[in-house]
Amino acid sequence: MPKLRGEAFWRETLRSAHYVVAPMVDQSELAWRLLSRRHGAQLCYTPMLHAQVFLRDANYRRENLYGEACPEDRPLIVQFCANDPEVFVQAALLAQDYCDAIDLNLGCPQMIAKRGHYGAFLQEEWDLLQRMILLANEKLSVPITCKIRIFPDIDKTVKYAQMLEKAGCQLLTVHGRTKEQKGPLAGVASWEHIQAVRKAVNIPVFANGNIQCLSDVEECIRKTGVHGVMSAEGNLHNPALFEGRNPLVWEMAEEYLEIVRKYPCPLSYVRAHLFKLWHHTLQVYQQLREELAKVKTLEGIVDVNRELKLRCQEEIANQKEGEKPKEGLPFFHWICQPYIRPGPKERCRENGDTGTEKGVRGKRALEEEDDGNSELLSKNKQKKKLRNPNKSFDPSLKPKYAKCDQCGNPKGNKCVFNMCRGCCKKRAFKETADCPGHGLLFKTKYEKSLSWQHSQRGIQTPEISQRGDAEVGETAVLKEAGDS
Repeated sequence: MPKLRGEAFWRETLRSAHYVVAPMVDQSELAWRLLSRRHGAQLCYTPMLHAQVFLRDANYRRENLYGEACPEDRPLIVQFCANDPEVFVQAALLAQDYCDAIDLNLGCPQMIAKRGHYGAFLQEEWDLLQRMILLANEKLSVPITCKIRIFPDIDKTVKYAQMLEKAGCQLLTVHGRTKEQKGPLAGVASWEHIQAVRKAVNIPVFANGNIQCLSDVEECIRKTGVHGVMSAEGNLHNPALFEGRNPLVWEMAEEYLEIVRKYPCPLSYVRAHLFKLWHHTLQVYQQLREELAKVKTLEGIVDVNRELKLRCQEEIANQKEGEKPKEGLPFFHWICQPYIRPGPKERCRENGDTGTEKGVRGKRALEEEDDGNSELLSKNKQKKKLRNPNKSFDPSLKPKYAKCDQCGNPKGNKCVFNMCRGCCKKRAFKETADCPGHGLLFKTKYEKSLSWQHSQRGIQTPEISQRGDAEVGETAVLKEAGDS
């Protein structure tokens, strides 16, 4: 059967999907995809998978894609991050039988993507991207799609999209933010950029950004003309977003936990989902936040959800007539609803910061943190301070480590050579010496080996310096000592 392309691919393979759940690292696993599909999602992506790791690690493939077959988890697009055409295509070939398309991540703006040289940090390398997509389009039996972020300039964004289309991309998801717009600096996504891309290309386009409820989806489609709309954070806070419903938080949690029983995933994924689902409620019941953070089993999480349900039901029973939601929320905290990420100014006020001259302040520099004033410490450090009141975060009180004479890493305090363990091991092996500080006993083991050999021959053990006939077999003895 010939590979479908463009509009035909979206219409037939993807079943004209309008409502799409985004690829989210550690958050769009099978259990969450199934929950989202039950409540209106028509297309899901896997979490972003690392092509290099997927190619070499069978366990990684099994845990992320080759698990239990689930016919209802279709249509499905597998997303990879990669920066090498051959590696990307080889990984995609291993995944293509388990999905309906392969997506190349060109939108991740996080620091890990910068260090790994993938995601949005490839958006200036058009020649490399062309080679990756051309090769994938040629070799794969399923279509290749891309998820991108915009450039500040609309014209450059349009040319970028046209280049990807020409290379062989069959569907394009456009996140209407630049790679610098993330975290508290995310701001509002530009639907103007998305609309310009939609008009300039002949392949289906999905929009991503500013989606918190079903009315946002409908407005985005109307204003931009896109084929579908993708949601990430909006979906995490309300998995029934595409149904246009706002269910009770514990009901969504109960349904999700039941799916997890059937399709297990790491407990860290489950915990992260519930922190999002219960975000507003946990502002009220802080103790439950601590319990959720500490719980070690799925049954323990079920118990926390049961306690949250009881507290909310008690609050509902005691609710006064005409009472309105607090903190400016559209609904009461026990109802699934959007979370609007605070901007830099709001975040500064939350943390007690006055801000810079421009009213915007980023992370505090380490030297600005005053150990005597806990308000100036980050939230994580304040938690550590609560657990250990004697802990100091004053950088001037941090111990100064002496450096290894060889490589500059911290040296062992009791090392006889003033080196780190790695350098010490090499030198001790070379010189057949001991370093008690690092627990390296090459000389001692060598002497014991010689002693044992000579005791077998019935002769007296020679001194370490008198090697003589013992030269034979010495290399093997040293190697044995080194391996131990």
